[in-house]
Amino acid sequence: MRIALLSLDATVGDLAGNAARIRAAASPIARAGVPLIATPELSLLGYPPRDLLLRAGLVPACVHSAEALAADLATDGAGECAVLVGAPWPSESGAGISNACLLLRGGVVETVYRKRLLPQYDVFDEARYFRPGHHPCCIEVDGQRIGLLLCEDLWRGEDVGEAGYLGDPVGDSVAEGAQLLVAMSASPFFAGKQAQRLRVLHAAALRSGRPIAMVNASGANDDFIFDGGSCVMQPDGSGAFTQPFGEWQLVTTTDASHAAPDAAPETDDLARAVVEGIRGYVRKTGHRSVLIGLSGGIDSALLAALAVAALGASAVRGVSMPSQYSSKGSRSDAMDTAQRLGMQVPDLLPIHDMHALARTHFGTLCDVSGLTDENLQSRLRGITLMTLSNATGALVLSTGNKSEMAVGYATLYGDMVGGLAPLGDLTKHQVYAIARRINESPQVIGLARAPIPPASIDKPPSAELRPGQVDQDSLPPYEVLDAIVEGWVDDERTVEEIAARNDLSPALVERWTRAIDAAQYKRFQAPLILKVSARAFGPGRRMPLAMRWSSGAR
Repeated sequence: MRIALLSLDATVGDLAGNAARIRAAASPIARAGVPLIATPELSLLGYPPRDLLLRAGLVPACVHSAEALAADLATDGAGECAVLVGAPWPSESGAGISNACLLLRGGVVETVYRKRLLPQYDVFDEARYFRPGHHPCCIEVDGQRIGLLLCEDLWRGEDVGEAGYLGDPVGDSVAEGAQLLVAMSASPFFAGKQAQRLRVLHAAALRSGRPIAMVNASGANDDFIFDGGSCVMQPDGSGAFTQPFGEWQLVTTTDASHAAPDAAPETDDLARAVVEGIRGYVRKTGHRSVLIGLSGGIDSALLAALAVAALGASAVRGVSMPSQYSSKGSRSDAMDTAQRLGMQVPDLLPIHDMHALARTHFGTLCDVSGLTDENLQSRLRGITLMTLSNATGALVLSTGNKSEMAVGYATLYGDMVGGLAPLGDLTKHQVYAIARRINESPQVIGLARAPIPPASIDKPPSAELRPGQVDQDSLPPYEVLDAIVEGWVDDERTVEEIAARNDLSPALVERWTRAIDAAQYKRFQAPLILKVSARAFGPGRRMPLAMRWSSGAR
């Protein structure tokens, strides 16, 4: 049997736009004789809808939109095709709502399947909004019995080590006579996710003895990035597969048998994910351009390259804000970055006059030296960027990375200003790895030439807030800091485990894990961070701001 899997990029809340997108993609495929078309989870509303689901009138509007889409498909000559779309729907009891898969056929909503397993880990909070379904659902298409699944019904947390559900929707569908399983997903990206996803799919297909067609969302909404990656997986591990990232239409057969593609290097996936995240957030919030403080350092250079790949050079404006401590090399590296990317010449707005005036002003009240003076310079740059943002409507992109944000090596209302922190889930060594990779192969993100000045990669990282300053004056070497950040934040290991695994002093690890916890108040006020790791700062890591627990507490 032929099947079409549409990895669509839905915008949360845009019922009319999402329905039009589904209709435009599905109608010609249905008229070509494909009997079954599947779209991602919540494709009609977009994922994640979060507390938008609590708005009065939303679910009735979704019901109306689904019914209208079914009628429109029939008008288009696609009424005989089985089109699967996702939307919130009244629960089985009528009290509350469910996350549902709708079968549109014959001009009506013919069948409703309600998601049975509701994830409650990491960024997911579905039990806050949805009531689970309690029954498997099979439909008939072209003489075959098709079992319907929604995302977690298939994954069961196995891709992130969170298995533990009591039900088995896959096994129940097989018991109901399903010959094919169709899983509609909105499964967010993180590094290594595609390989994990294929392993879980293969295991489920092998266990059930049935092919599984999985259609995943693409694009980005808020901090979620979706890599698509739809496929038909056979029990022997073969099938039909799309490349990750981008809106794909996979039209294939349910007995397709091709080898799974090799996984891309992690740096490639991370770079493409951030590009997708920038593009999605900027486009869906209605911004037309972005502002980046170009310092000549590695973070701002990489961010500029990824932003240009996402939006085009004309939509990315660089601002150079040197102080009396800024080196000539940093200013020339900022210029080099812009030239390599085809951006306009960065706006030159030095801060030294502002800095001198501010020091005089505040000097009558307090001691403006040391860290206070360093943060003052950063905040003057933040004022500059936000003033330009207010005047032009451009969105400020924060340049901070995960390593800096982890330990508070970032200034509130200074380098942390902005609407989006695209690098906020990349450690410093990942920033360097991606920069080197896209210089070697700029086509990875769709650029024509190496975008990063070699000097930005080779010179010691520095905020240049005092004479001769480098980051390692205040921080341990980044390879050490990143090992601590990954152990404490990503893996939730103890101080002793981190120290033993990395041959570090427990006292050193203790010092910097305390710094990570102490900086939580800063991250609570940070711009939205694009999630590209399994454990990002943001909604999936809800740490208290005021606490006294330490790893040594018993």
